[in-house]
Amino acid sequence: MELKTRRQYTIIEDRDEDFGRRADTPIRKAAVIAVIGNPYVGRYVDDLTPMIQASADLGRLMARRVVAAMGDVEVQSYGKGGLVGIGGEQEHANAVLTTEFANPIRDALGGGKAWISSMTKVTAPGTTVDIPMNHKDDVYVRSHYDGMTITLPDTPMPDEIAVIICVASRGRLNARVGGLTHEEVQARG
Repeated sequence: MELKTRRQYTIIEDRDEDFGRRADTPIRKAAVIAVIGNPYVGRYVDDLTPMIQASADLGRLMARRVVAAMGDVEVQSYGKGGLVGIGGEQEHANAVLTTEFANPIRDALGGGKAWISSMTKVTAPGTTVDIPMNHKDDVYVRSHYDGMTITLPDTPMPDEIAVIICVASRGRLNARVGGLTHEEVQARG
């Protein structure tokens, strides 16, 4: 099976200030979205293995795009999601977002020991989705519990799946709830 990409989006946000306080180090967040045709639209399929296996190529494509969006900025956190058009089912997005899809992204980012949090749903075009993010190497780094809100006009159409990867260069601006730090995770390798 080949997952056919119909269109792609890249969203980049650079934030220097939050709640009136300038950051010593700004945060960059990027979202890369690939809208694919849903090969199982309108029908129930017991075995989604072909879709899972095909998602590795999609992961490689999206990995290149997310690295380009971040430029020379280090990625510290990530999240993923999928919006399924109303002709499909939520399980179709989950099939595309497994480890087969995620490992090429981890490789492109230079690792990622933590699971990648995710959100999937069946929706009409233009629905907003919040993609949760956590530290890429340890889910217990509280400063990196964050997310990106994505709205894609005209997406997904009933026979599409919007596959989303979000990354960030650091934890939240003004994070101060304690716990394990990024530096502590890096030190233990």
